[in-house]
Amino acid sequence: MTEQLIVRLKNAPASPGVYLMKDKDGKVIYVGKAGNLKDRIRNYFGRTDGRSMVSFLITKVRDVEFILTDTEKEALILENNLIKEHRPRYNVNFRDDKTYFNIRMDPAAVFPRFQLVRRPRKDGARYFGPYPSSAAAKETLRFIQSIFRLRTCTDREVLFRKKPCIEYQIKRCLAPCAGFIDRASYEGLVSDSMAFMEGRKRKLIADFSSRMDTASEQLRFEEAAVLRDTIAAIEETLEKQAVVSRFLMDRDVFGVHRKGNLTQICILYVRKGKIIGKKQFPLFRIGNDSSEILSSLLKQYYDGGAYVPDEIIIPLDIEDRAVTVEWLSEKKGKRVSVTAPKRGHGMELLKIAANNAKSIFEMEKHRTSVEEILSLLARELMLRNIPQRIECFDISNIAGKYAVGAMAAFVDGKAWKAGYRRFRINTVHGADDYAMMYEVLNRRYKGKDSLPDLILVDGGKGQLGVAVAVLKDLDIRGVDVVALAKELRQRHTDRSEDRVYITGKKGPIYVSRWPEALFLLQRVRDEAHRFAVAYHRRLKEKGDFHSLLDEITGIGTAKKKALLTLFGDVGGIRDTSLQELQGVQGIGRKTAAKIQAFLKERVGAGDL
Repeated sequence: MTEQLIVRLKNAPASPGVYLMKDKDGKVIYVGKAGNLKDRIRNYFGRTDGRSMVSFLITKVRDVEFILTDTEKEALILENNLIKEHRPRYNVNFRDDKTYFNIRMDPAAVFPRFQLVRRPRKDGARYFGPYPSSAAAKETLRFIQSIFRLRTCTDREVLFRKKPCIEYQIKRCLAPCAGFIDRASYEGLVSDSMAFMEGRKRKLIADFSSRMDTASEQLRFEEAAVLRDTIAAIEETLEKQAVVSRFLMDRDVFGVHRKGNLTQICILYVRKGKIIGKKQFPLFRIGNDSSEILSSLLKQYYDGGAYVPDEIIIPLDIEDRAVTVEWLSEKKGKRVSVTAPKRGHGMELLKIAANNAKSIFEMEKHRTSVEEILSLLARELMLRNIPQRIECFDISNIAGKYAVGAMAAFVDGKAWKAGYRRFRINTVHGADDYAMMYEVLNRRYKGKDSLPDLILVDGGKGQLGVAVAVLKDLDIRGVDVVALAKELRQRHTDRSEDRVYITGKKGPIYVSRWPEALFLLQRVRDEAHRFAVAYHRRLKEKGDFHSLLDEITGIGTAKKKALLTLFGDVGGIRDTSLQELQGVQGIGRKTAAKIQAFLKERVGAGDL
């Protein structure tokens, strides 16, 4: 341990707060919280914690920073915010850009309607959901519209429309806009539809049956028929939904499957006693304890706008369960329960969730993660850094003409197009690819700003030497450099294979035995090549179409094209007669004389 770290640990405060562990470069690699920071840090560095992940983590730590809070709940919130900000390598980082659909109903509106919304708001309206997919939400909305026939138009349309729209014609709306239904009757339908959404379907069926009998007795057969069809539709939906709980509450049930350092978690959504869907999380590939992963995931998931149910069932207890319950209850505005049952009905739900997590794990475990591929590259190519940011360079020219260089940038295995750059060669004349590469690399890195982890050049040992020379001349250290070259596997064969050249090793490295790693390098190289060729072609097309005619006032694109099409080149235009020039559309006597005089002077001077 460094002297600075020893001092930090000795003076750790005995109060609630957050600790940030940093590596040798000052980068935050782990964020945690504690009710007593001094005791927690002692567990890490006092060798009282037997977790293998802890033993590995403390070998990377060079400094610890503390941020104090008044309460453990504040520490929980701060920890979650800092994890999202720093994305520490050894924390669970759950990124979910998915926004779930909810169905909204505002009973206070004029002729209320159902709407699909992405985020609930505290506006007095009722929200139903979230639904596990947009398709599920839209299907539910279609069903309730077909049964209860509430309006779908906007508030403005219902106020100002005088005639019913096509929704009325196809019997999906009762046209309150045209006065075809009074407000009291409409509000009755609203009440029935909300009862359906709240899960009171059996009570609703009993009520509809009673109303159907009354209507039939009073000879209102059309109304009775509508009620009969409604009852049949609702009963059909009930048959499709499997009841898994007699407790008609909303629950999220977390299933966990663990094997080695791989952890798969999924959620079963139980609403009003029925499973309505599930959500799977990415496969976590870190060595943290399952309880620690689960604790971090709970906070990140529900802080991201997910619906907080009445009860959350988890397969194992978490250290900060009490403060997590307090935080979730505050978010929901009512008491939330977080339980880890060992028997009974809750345990049965956990078994269903665990089986789902295991099934997902079996499908996902074979997919190599980007992190593993980058670590593999670092190990096999003997790199000093994990190549999270790679910059690749390629040169494109034809015998030195229209020479350009291009740089493609990849971050965490994905193309980062905002970081692409292109270079027009300024200092090199003739076909000298090494000098061109030197110019491009020197221009890119002379400012020493925003350096990548790995520089990849398209070419063999020669291009590798150029890149190393540039970094040496600019006094840049700590950046890895490799070259990727497609070369024949053996002489007298047409089979080629990509080889990697690294500094300090005479021969190439064959990475074909690690196809995922090779594929990543090839994608980066091919993207740089594509970008370079596209820029080269653009300059070439522009240069090829340039002509001395562009320097003559009054000769635009159309006239230039017509002249070159008819006479071939500027030499043919120069040697033609004034009468023939005047035969070109748009060329008069004065313009023809100007063209001929200009070309005889310039072409004669050796411009052809």
